[in-house]
Formats: sequence, structure tokens, C-alpha cells
Amino acid sequence: MSATADLPLWAALPVALLLLLGAGLTLAGSIGLIRLRDFYARVHSPTLGTTMGVSSILLGSIIYFSVTGSRLVLHEILIAIFMGVTTPVTLMLLARAALYRDRREGRDDVPPPGTHGAP
Repeated sequence: MSATADLPLWAALPVALLLLLGAGLTLAGSIGLIRLRDFYARVHSPTLGTTMGVSSILLGSIIYFSVTGSRLVLHEILIAIFMGVTTPVTLMLLARAALYRDRREGRDDVPPPGTHGAP
């Protein structure tokens, strides 16, 4: 008999909902990567969708393994910390590299240096 059969209903429902929510958010982020028009719009969708999706899946995993008592949830906590740290840094570095490239190429749709988004 597996630990899944011993999972009470009060824990099975949130785990299932969090897994479905996480899968849906990750799918939406992946679709946004394909559908959005330019790099600057495309870079946000997978970053936000995947981060929120993975967070939901990790929360469901934490609940599952805490209730079944089969192991500590240290792996999920470490994954959440690494995702929370690396995803925004990666987004920032990719966006800055693309902005630098576009400014060097002289594109008109990129704000000049020093404006900081001011109109």
C-alpha cells in the first residue's frame, strides 16, 4: 500500500488544487513565451508564470510529504529559495543584455541611457 492511499481528504484536495494551479500557471507562462511579440514582453511571461507555477507545485509537495511523514521537506524549501533568488537575477541580466544590444544597434524603440523609463 502506498502513502497516497493514506492521504486524508483534507490534505488531498489542497495538494491536487495546488498541482493543477501550478501546472496551469507554468503552461500559461510557456504559451506567453511563444505568443508575445518581442523579447521584452516575452521575458516576463515565463519568469512570472514559471515562478508562480513552480511555487504552487512546491507548496503542494510540501503539504503532501508533511502529511504523509515520509521525509523532511528540505528539498522543496531549497528549491523555492534557489528559484526565488535565481529567476529575478536571470531576468534582469537577460533584459540588460538585450537593452545594451538594442542600444548598440541604434534601435528607435528603446529608451536612451539615463532616462530610467521617464517619458
